[in-house]
Amino acid sequence: MPDVRNRLFGKRSYLYGFILFAFIPVICVAYSMTSNDDFDIARREVLLRRIGHEVLLQSGDSTSRVLPVKKIAENEYQIRFENDFTFQPDSLVNTTRRLLARDPLARDYVVNVLNCSNASVAYGYAISKNIKDDIIACKGRVQPRACYMIDVKFKPTGLNTAKNRYLLGSIPLLAFVCFIFLRSVKPAKVLPVAQRTGTLTFGAVLFDVEKRQLVINKESIDLTGTETRLLLIFASSPNEIIERRRLQKEIWEDEGVIVGRSLDVFISKLRKKLEPDPDSKIVVVRGKGYKLEINA
Repeated sequence: MPDVRNRLFGKRSYLYGFILFAFIPVICVAYSMTSNDDFDIARREVLLRRIGHEVLLQSGDSTSRVLPVKKIAENEYQIRFENDFTFQPDSLVNTTRRLLARDPLARDYVVNVLNCSNASVAYGYAISKNIKDDIIACKGRVQPRACYMIDVKFKPTGLNTAKNRYLLGSIPLLAFVCFIFLRSVKPAKVLPVAQRTGTLTFGAVLFDVEKRQLVINKESIDLTGTETRLLLIFASSPNEIIERRRLQKEIWEDEGVIVGRSLDVFISKLRKKLEPDPDSKIVVVRGKGYKLEINA
């Protein structure tokens, strides 16, 4: 039945293509998330190093190094320095506010200047996108020269969370769409006469599917539509056991009708119509089903 296989293969290929096409947006979103996150992190670290550079310049130090910015948590960074320095809180607040304004995700953050020796807080303040919520104290008091680290902790913006939710939410949605589509792709039925033309031969029988007719020893025997569909299943798989459940499903249940002993009645009628050919008969295989037995 190459035509049936080709139809099934075509539908499956279409289904696989649909699934691949459906998941392209998910792949793109995931790739975009990774690329954007990497870029934002790199850009933020450059801004933080710039803060350290300007703090040293304000302290009168134009030669010592700003050490590599250390990321200590998902949204927390430390700016470290090679040498001791002094700073003015006003200048530090203005510098961080001016430079971090270039980071679109840095709207709310807390800055703590820590003593290197014991990580105690020498000075701290909080900046908010709403300036009324800023918390700034002790402005105008110059801090003594010492070893300091500047710790900057950003409030999560929720952007990554939203992206993750979008990505995770789209997967079950696409899976559901693919599942519905998969259910709609039913295998093409082999049985209906309208989809089959021509003749089959077995034993001394000429089976004209289109005309619903048997020709045995030049004698014509008419078949009903149901008998034709049943015999077509048997004739397509001669000498093979056909399960009773399969016959019931393909002949009746797929049409929305559940049968009991109707199958036995039609099998009995087919047996009688095949009696003129002693080499072709439908036999019962107990506990399994039926078989069109053909003696060569």
